[in-house]
Amino acid sequence: MHIMKVDPRSLKDNPDNTRQSKSTPQADALLLATIKAVGIIQPPVIFAEVGGGNGYVIEAGHRRTRMAIAAGLEEIEVLVVEAANDNGAMRSMVENIAREPLNPVDQWRGIERLVALDWTEEAIAVALALPVRQIRKLRLLANVLPAMLDQMAFGDMPNEQQLRTIAAAHLDEQKEVWKAQKPKKGQPAQWWQIANALTKTRMYAKDASFGDELREAYGIAWIEDLFAPADEDSRYTTNVEAYLGAQQEWMTNNLPKKGMIAEVSQWGEAKLPQKASRVYGKPGKGDHTAMYLDRNGKVQTVHYRMPEEKKAKGKGAVAEGGGAGGDDVIDAPKQRPDVTQKGHDMIGDLRTDALHEALARAPIEDDTLMALLVLAFAGMNVRVDSGANDHVFGAKRFARHVARLLDADGKLAFDRDTLRIAARSMLVDVLSCRRGMSNSGIVSRIAGDAIGADGYLPNMGTEDFLLCLSRQALEASCKGTSVLPRPKVRETRAALVEHFKDGHFVHAAALFAPDPRDLAELIKQGEAVEDDAAAATGETADGLEGELADGSLADEAPDLDVADPEADDRATDEDETAYGIAAE
Repeated sequence: MHIMKVDPRSLKDNPDNTRQSKSTPQADALLLATIKAVGIIQPPVIFAEVGGGNGYVIEAGHRRTRMAIAAGLEEIEVLVVEAANDNGAMRSMVENIAREPLNPVDQWRGIERLVALDWTEEAIAVALALPVRQIRKLRLLANVLPAMLDQMAFGDMPNEQQLRTIAAAHLDEQKEVWKAQKPKKGQPAQWWQIANALTKTRMYAKDASFGDELREAYGIAWIEDLFAPADEDSRYTTNVEAYLGAQQEWMTNNLPKKGMIAEVSQWGEAKLPQKASRVYGKPGKGDHTAMYLDRNGKVQTVHYRMPEEKKAKGKGAVAEGGGAGGDDVIDAPKQRPDVTQKGHDMIGDLRTDALHEALARAPIEDDTLMALLVLAFAGMNVRVDSGANDHVFGAKRFARHVARLLDADGKLAFDRDTLRIAARSMLVDVLSCRRGMSNSGIVSRIAGDAIGADGYLPNMGTEDFLLCLSRQALEASCKGTSVLPRPKVRETRAALVEHFKDGHFVHAAALFAPDPRDLAELIKQGEAVEDDAAAATGETADGLEGELADGSLADEAPDLDVADPEADDRATDEDETAYGIAAE
């Protein structure tokens, strides 16, 4: 028996090799990586070819030889032995059966030894063809109770999350839990129970509003999560009381005018004052602000509006709910509508924000844009003054859009891009779905439907909105989902909130498509106005169109600068997006 160096390509495979099944590509990749990194640790065993040949046959180490060739090695060391009578069949069997892979604990000890010899985790990962994450996972064993390591050495390993939880706990805590949860001899450990017993709530630095000054004042030390993505702030603390205290003090120091720190309901939402209505769109100047901590300890802000105080109607006014005398009348209970008044208020706010977002960003053809401008000024919230009164509605607000289209001499001077931006901005200012005086009415819904504003509506599967739905409407919202109606309304609502937490739900009542009855009424009103105008002037729209068609009015019309239609066709979706950004 002696060692010699040979060209691995000159060696011949043993036809009596015990391992005939092909190894997996992953195993071959691992072996190739280790050979490239540190060479062949255990030389293959060969013997001289019998029967007159002058070559050598591999007895053990076929994969090592193949991977050495793949690694491009010109020579490798081999161990030469005497040829056996059975062509090495028994020795090949013993060599493959007796081999046992390293258990995870021994792997960890080997990794720690390499780290002590100045190997980096990355270098070890390359040499062993393992992910760096796996190397870091094994290194967590350094923080595990020795009695638990003995259990893991048998191959009974927790999953990664459980191991991280165990390793993050103090050894004294691990000892107490292991004493209570230690399995019987030969039985696997219930790692999930052990991890649950050692679990501590993590509060993350990325969710903290406070700075270093408050952090130091409350004695908070950040711990780095080694398993988080490299580009993510994974620092956390398990000192929950100190974290929440620092967040609370930050809210107190940064409370805005008309602001309050709100308590939290069982659903994790802010408890607003009585009669307050939450503002789901952009808050106005008179709105209030509530700050609170959510279930993750993160500072959240909501806006709400208080109702205006109602003035007394006079001496003879009767208090609401009182009677002027006579027998009491017991009214039958009214059936709750599918969506409450508050729900419709929320829909109005959400629709308006979605409409404005679509007007600013959605692709809109020029002919559609001009049609929308016509629609906008037909809204219920728009009034054009003729000088008959002293009211001025929107003049100052709209002046900024007009200014974009004028030069220093007050003449119209603009390019098509500027015109588009001014048109979009004007539409955003005019069109509104909010209930009350600022509601544009059906025209805002026609406009939103035309530009696909439904796609900009936010997720309405929230506790606040679903509270506005009747049982019937709530159960109808379960259709098409895995949620089944529950005996109690609040249980159905909670299930829907959980279901749509990471999804997107839009109630049918919030969609922009106009009600057919309202649409018919609008058309009817338009026809009536057109008939009145024609009767007053003695002309009809058809007659006017006829004059335009036969050219009788052509000579009287001023010359118009008509844009090149081909140039218009060249406008792309990217252009429209750019206009939207500019408008914002």
